[in-house]
Amino acid sequence: MSLNKKPFIIGIAGGSGSGKTFFLNCFLHHFKQDEVTLVSQDDYYIPAGEMTQEENKLYNFDLPSTIDSEQFLRDIKQLINGEVVYKKEYNFNNPVAVVKILEIKSAPIIIVEGLFILHFKEIAALLDHTIFVDSEEQIALDRRIKRDGLERGYPEDDVLYKWHNHVVPAYKEYLLPYREQCDKVVMNNTNEPDEIIAVTEEISNDLRQKYFS
Repeated sequence: MSLNKKPFIIGIAGGSGSGKTFFLNCFLHHFKQDEVTLVSQDDYYIPAGEMTQEENKLYNFDLPSTIDSEQFLRDIKQLINGEVVYKKEYNFNNPVAVVKILEIKSAPIIIVEGLFILHFKEIAALLDHTIFVDSEEQIALDRRIKRDGLERGYPEDDVLYKWHNHVVPAYKEYLLPYREQCDKVVMNNTNEPDEIIAVTEEISNDLRQKYFS
């Protein structure tokens, strides 16, 4: 894969519970390690400090203002310029988590992923190809309940509160309006590995033929 110009930037957006992370992992497997790098919006949350469970429940992480979009943009531009980015990994306010320093190296393909990447106009303007991962609302909610319960230890009541008051309104305001403008929309209602691997293989082959052959 040879690129004479700037790296090719792929934006992958999707709501909570859409299966975006699973899709992303499958997608990355179709490229060699030195061909692709990933920069994730989740690592650009502005630290909210330690919170009680009740404060965490009420705090709305699903707003663009919770993201340091200027640093996110600067780091994407650095990668486009071939520079290495060093970034603290966000730990979702877990006080016992060991904070890792991420070393993000530039590559011919840069994948930018996150909830608001299409809403942040300056970031959206840098994207050469956009993919929207979506799923039915009930399926997305079931995935969110499972993930937040298992990985983050949140009670189901708290997950439902956030879903109805934060997640769905944010999806409708900051993500859904851009769905039809994306180059590809992937419906992921099954999370069947074979199905998603086939879809990601088709997209990556298509991109190779279109842009890298």
